[in-house]
Amino acid sequence: MAKQFKLPDVGEGVAEGEIRKWLVREGENVKEFQPLAEIMTDKVNVEMTSPFTGKVLKLSAAEGEIVKVGQPILEYESDEEEGAEPVRPPAEKRKESPPVQAPAPGARVKATPAVRKRARELGVELASVRADDPSGRITVADVEKAAGGGDSAKAAATTGTARTAGKEERIQVSGVRRKIFERMTESKRKIPHFNYTDEVDMTNIVAARNVFSRRLGEGVKVTYLPFIIKALIAALHDHPVLNSSYDEKSNEIVVKRNYNIGIAVAAPDGLVVPVIKDADAKGIAQLSGEISSLAAKARTGGLQLADVQGGTITITNVGPIGGLFSSPIINYPESAILAVHRIQERPVSRQGRIELRQMMYFTVACDHRIIDGAEAAMFGNRLIEYLENPYLLRLE
Repeated sequence: MAKQFKLPDVGEGVAEGEIRKWLVREGENVKEFQPLAEIMTDKVNVEMTSPFTGKVLKLSAAEGEIVKVGQPILEYESDEEEGAEPVRPPAEKRKESPPVQAPAPGARVKATPAVRKRARELGVELASVRADDPSGRITVADVEKAAGGGDSAKAAATTGTARTAGKEERIQVSGVRRKIFERMTESKRKIPHFNYTDEVDMTNIVAARNVFSRRLGEGVKVTYLPFIIKALIAALHDHPVLNSSYDEKSNEIVVKRNYNIGIAVAAPDGLVVPVIKDADAKGIAQLSGEISSLAAKARTGGLQLADVQGGTITITNVGPIGGLFSSPIINYPESAILAVHRIQERPVSRQGRIELRQMMYFTVACDHRIIDGAEAAMFGNRLIEYLENPYLLRLE
């Protein structure tokens, strides 16, 4: 007797997912915990595993289709006894041992769904790829290295299937790029943005970073971002409305007393924002390690839903790429985003003298429904005070 398998709850607050890739075919016999499909939710790939042993009769959703939680996506014939509970949450929600990954022919490989997808796009056999990671886990970089890293293939993988006709190239909007389309449109449609830009003397932060780099040694990569996070949190204590969101249903401004800082990361598939939870309780060393870990997971497709949920305010660091200042888009439903830019040595006036100082522009984009211009300016002044006087911060 045919049974329906419905899209299970894949995470808190997630109401739908995109079928990125079916890993089984109609008529195929599958085992319990065997991967069925790759599901994209909140810019994160989840490998959905089978809760049954039996035969796939029909795939009820097409690749690229958006399906709601609870919507039937597959029909199957189960080998289990009648009355047995067929549906279990995906591997990410279970506390049991992880599912068995579908190995490449002749070999078992360690690779995330995003890495497997990249390998399929480039026509690379995972079993033949050498992993640079000591654990043996294959990354996107390993796959692209094995394939020769073609630029056109990278462009197609970033957004979806590409097709060329004459002097045009058309790229299907799907996966992470589809989510970016949705999120950016929602943010600009719902939030009346305004920007506040100022500059800050980062000379003392540069010196503090050098001290921490020497103390922590080569094992921990110390960037400026942990110091900026600490200064941001201190400024938010004085101006908490920037750490808030708007509840449309209750018509209330929700001011957050926890500090979960989103960090925008340019990943191969597009921009993702992993979140550092309770950042106010962490020192420079712990923040540095967590930033490095989350950025690495973002770039190799290893982020889980918990890594990208629960943010209260976001930082986007444009500095390593360049530019003086920018107009960032708020990460909806947050009320503000901080963009920090390149640190440059420039001549500035200090007590009647011209000195060379390490200067940086920053921009705060705010929800004008919640935050007034004066509030943003005062927040900016407080942020400058903490960045220029890091001894006011609890750095350890």
